[in-house]
Amino acid sequence: MIIVVEGISAAGKTTWCRQRAGEYLIKESYPENRPDRLADPSEAARLWTEWNAKRWSDAVAMERAKGFAVCDTDPLKLHFSWALWQVGEAPEGEWLALLAFTREAIRNRRLGFADRYLFKRIDSQVAQQQRDRDNARQRPNFGLHLRLHTSLVRWYETIAKVMPERLVWELPQTLPLIEARASPHRYDLALFDRFVGLLPRAEQRR
Repeated sequence: MIIVVEGISAAGKTTWCRQRAGEYLIKESYPENRPDRLADPSEAARLWTEWNAKRWSDAVAMERAKGFAVCDTDPLKLHFSWALWQVGEAPEGEWLALLAFTREAIRNRRLGFADRYLFKRIDSQVAQQQRDRDNARQRPNFGLHLRLHTSLVRWYETIAKVMPERLVWELPQTLPLIEARASPHRYDLALFDRFVGLLPRAEQRR
């Protein structure tokens, strides 16, 4: 089983992962030199998809070795590009480029849907307080993450529409080690297309 833990910066997901799922953890990570989406959006989308696919591969390997993998943030990280478009921080073309590369990666079974999603919704003031108490990590884009929270919630609400059994709207006290096989719909393109079709349009942003 592959479990994804999600929420905005300072929601507490990384702390939860370290405390509850250390031996199964696929850490959040980024390339040393992040792709420049402004200089070449298509190439940046390709490189991000490759990076995300590597995290998914690591999760599958962890699952094969230990039965479970817990990902600090979703390897299928389309939500970030979509949320940036929603709040006007990126053009639609960037989202569509990453969407195309991601869809192809799913078709080739290099990315997929997780079996469970644990999502931590958080009030912006609480997130700010938690950020201020955490001196160990710098969060230079924290203000942007606060703005993305509503879009991120909408993304996983849409996941819940097509896969309601997979969403847990909290970070539980213990890791939910559920005896279950991997979902047969991890790489289901029809399900993916239905999910994308249900996402709110950017015109709904405020």
